[in-house]
Amino acid sequence: MRFMPRFSLLALAIAAVLLAQHPTLAGGFIRSNAVGGVSIDPEGVLSNPEIGDPQQLEAAWKNGLDAVPGDLAKKSDLRFISLRQIEAIIAEKSEAGLPVPDEVMLMGGLQRVQYVLVYPEIGDIVLAGPAEGWRVDALGTVVGETSGRPVVALDDFMVALRAAMAQPGAGMSCSINPTQQGMANYQKVQRRLTANMSPQRAAKAIADAMGYQTITVTGVPDSSHFARTLVAADFRMKRLAMGFDPSPVKDMPNYLDIVGKERKRVTKNLTPRWWLATDYQPLLRDEAGLAWELRGQGVKCMTEEDHFNAQGEKTGSSKAGPAAQQWADSFTANFEELADKDSSFGSLRNAMDLAVITTLIVHEGLAEQVGLEMPWLAGKFEVDQFAAPKQVSTQTTLIRSGGQMLVSASGGVQILPGEILSHSESTEKIAAASQGNRVASEKQWWWDAK
Repeated sequence: MRFMPRFSLLALAIAAVLLAQHPTLAGGFIRSNAVGGVSIDPEGVLSNPEIGDPQQLEAAWKNGLDAVPGDLAKKSDLRFISLRQIEAIIAEKSEAGLPVPDEVMLMGGLQRVQYVLVYPEIGDIVLAGPAEGWRVDALGTVVGETSGRPVVALDDFMVALRAAMAQPGAGMSCSINPTQQGMANYQKVQRRLTANMSPQRAAKAIADAMGYQTITVTGVPDSSHFARTLVAADFRMKRLAMGFDPSPVKDMPNYLDIVGKERKRVTKNLTPRWWLATDYQPLLRDEAGLAWELRGQGVKCMTEEDHFNAQGEKTGSSKAGPAAQQWADSFTANFEELADKDSSFGSLRNAMDLAVITTLIVHEGLAEQVGLEMPWLAGKFEVDQFAAPKQVSTQTTLIRSGGQMLVSASGGVQILPGEILSHSESTEKIAAASQGNRVASEKQWWWDAK
């Protein structure tokens, strides 16, 4: 890439996610053009939507979701969800042609799956974690009433379980990449840019040359809510990195800010790529292998530099430059606060949690151990389907620094649950297990720790 004496241009592949055209209730989700802070048209083209009026979002919530049952509204440090009883509820409602209640589709307001507990004596697998009542936030995500953390979606659990059954440990991912033709066009156009050209004109020329970029989802159906969760988080991450959206975390700079301060350290042409990956500690298990604890932050940001030839072909990758690595490290270090303030990141962590725990259930044969059959959860119940994300137009932002052309043209999310399960630690017992046992005759599908 040729040297540009006046300014550097950073071309950002903007990602977004799939939504329906009108706000309607479906399986516990509100479908609207603001859900997850991202949007997609029926042709699969992603874009950044305008945030809806908070009052309109609240009205959609009140009209679209059932009121939170009083006993589920209270905050709980540890709420237990019975898979046996959820399977029974889904079977009963489906066979009667009735909708599954919102509180079941929202898994009782569960905000993370922290424990997987197995009870052979009652033939059940129980999931447990913090929970409370729910509302809809400004991005259109169903979140905890006070915490703002996204609620775990039963739809996502079913998608993850079916993926684990089909290909145990294979993983899920999404990626956003420029086309070969787009990169070849970019190479030609950037050679024609001059120091006399305005930054705005140069930015438009690059965006027009690269055109649409391709979105690929693997491991789960690209029309699923799970898939749109992956793409939405990637989209939001990139907007933060490139300064399109202000950081919700105080004193967390964007990549442009870092490059501007570190211009002496930017010594070569770069194509920084960021992606989000799992970040867990080894799973904790009891001696009998009947109680498991998922530990760790769950999400981290990774980076490297991509290299392309004149024909637009990717020729390899290398270690990221210091500015790109600094931003990735900052995202990881601030993830907990980011998840509190941007529900797309908390939703991604929920998806990662579910990918790990469903792979655990399948890999360890936990349902078979207790004689638990889940035909509805495992395949019979029809999960929500949305327009699949296919492509996104290139948008650009620019900085004045040193004279190099910097391009961010790809990224994504990678979940490899098999790698997480390959590491575990044993303990004599896990305290939560003693709270999870309920006699089958009670037929409770949820309860809180006493």
